[in-house]
Amino acid sequence: MPQDAYTLRYVADGLEKLLVGGKISKINMPEKDELSLIIYTRSGSVKLEICTSAKNCRMSIGKSEKSNPPVAANFCMLLRKHLQNAQITAVRQVGFERIIALDFDCVSDFSFSQMTLYCEIMGKYSNIVLVENGIILGALKQTTLEENAKRVLFSGVKYTLPPPQGKADPTNLSALEEVFGGRAADEKFICANVEGIAYSTAAEMCAFYGGDVTAAQVYEYVNSDDIAPCVTYGENGEPDDFKAHTVRSNFKAYPDILSAQRDYYDFVYVKKTFEDARRKLTTALHAAIKKVEKRLAQESAKLLECEAADGIKLKGELITANIYRIERGMTSFEADDYYSEEPRKIKIELDRQLTPSQNAQKYYKKYAKMKRTVEILSVQKAETEARLDYLNSISAHICAAECVDDLKEIESELIADGLLKAPAQKKVKGKKTEEAAPLRQYEIDGFTVYAGRNNAQNDRLLRTLSPDDIWLHTNRYHSSHVGIVTGGRAVPDEVIAGAAAICAYYSEARGRDKVTVDYALRRFVKKPPKANLGFVTYTDYSNIIVAPNPHREWAKN
Repeated sequence: MPQDAYTLRYVADGLEKLLVGGKISKINMPEKDELSLIIYTRSGSVKLEICTSAKNCRMSIGKSEKSNPPVAANFCMLLRKHLQNAQITAVRQVGFERIIALDFDCVSDFSFSQMTLYCEIMGKYSNIVLVENGIILGALKQTTLEENAKRVLFSGVKYTLPPPQGKADPTNLSALEEVFGGRAADEKFICANVEGIAYSTAAEMCAFYGGDVTAAQVYEYVNSDDIAPCVTYGENGEPDDFKAHTVRSNFKAYPDILSAQRDYYDFVYVKKTFEDARRKLTTALHAAIKKVEKRLAQESAKLLECEAADGIKLKGELITANIYRIERGMTSFEADDYYSEEPRKIKIELDRQLTPSQNAQKYYKKYAKMKRTVEILSVQKAETEARLDYLNSISAHICAAECVDDLKEIESELIADGLLKAPAQKKVKGKKTEEAAPLRQYEIDGFTVYAGRNNAQNDRLLRTLSPDDIWLHTNRYHSSHVGIVTGGRAVPDEVIAGAAAICAYYSEARGRDKVTVDYALRRFVKKPPKANLGFVTYTDYSNIIVAPNPHREWAKN
């Protein structure tokens, strides 16, 4: 549902019932375009979020915990100065505009004042403005005379509403009838000619009445208090909108618009946070992979050049064997290749300024240099391949991640590896160190099964398993390590198959129909000294072919 005036009317009504009489306890700005107010009300503590981003502008009740920057923004400090401990006296929609005003009584030891916080929910033009006696004290997004001559927003000037758009007021039936001219209209006409109605709202209105609508129907729809708040779901099963009315069949009903809005934007925030975190890690990792792949290509090309080393040595030997035929000043000569099974001649280039012996030594030195290069590059190439394999294993875990917790230790892994810069953190005295996310846990026919979320957890899982427990990993693909805690019991094939399906799902092979998974007793799985996180070797293993499946019905967390 877009945050049009129609939607904001119900949001304002809900906020008025909930917030009036409440006092401001905390004021934070977790993002540059988002304000968070913690308000003590009769029904308990409430978190009000006011977002001015173009995509998710809104006023809603918050649910998710969000971290705050180490240093508060100037606008946040201004609000703390004036609104800390202020009491909310009214929450109202300004006319039929996309503006909700919060009125405050601000009381201190020596003064009393009344202020209004105007929350303009208008897409990319959204803003938050603090006003006292009609004069602006501060705005989140300030303008100047040069930027906008019609409406200025900065401290000391008079607050004015946005200029009217010349559309019909849907709360005035006469104005609507004049615009409609006695005919029914579709959603495009409504959106273009009726104030405060977005296209999607107009489309819902037309669907509600079964086609084009009249002025009277628009008036009835907009001014009715008979609403059915809900969150609608898309074909992928995820929430895609919240609405006051809907004619769609796939939805979840809510008792009020604030609850529907809260749950929808909580999903949006969690999804956006996860996608942003994954994008950040993926960008850093792909840059590192590209760099390593370039180095590997250079090493492979150099080794390919050195494959001619035996031919260089042969030329030196042929010069030595035919030295009696060569005279100084010759640029080349042909010699019989006595190593070849079939008779053939080889043309050998010579440096005319060198003696025959010196020409032979030149080829021997070049051969020796190539041999040293091969020895050094072979080691370097093996290290580079191991490095690339390790980075690809991290990439596989990022792709398999399903929530922010899955990414936290991966971020720490990249920071420790130097691929990401550690974020600046505000030091809080007495704050406990954040605990690592738990292993994925399942219960399959009485057997506890664990799965790692990343390389660090894969190592942790290996350390927790007993020698007689079963360890699983996909064959030839990077994947989570999975462990079956046997407790000394024999493990049925069905349990191994279920654990293998989970292992295959959290792997690079998730999109395949069938995946081969290796499994072995923990005693046959070894962690080489100084090996990368998540790297092991194993012997005495069997394998099973399964279809990837997360088996969420068995999940315990």
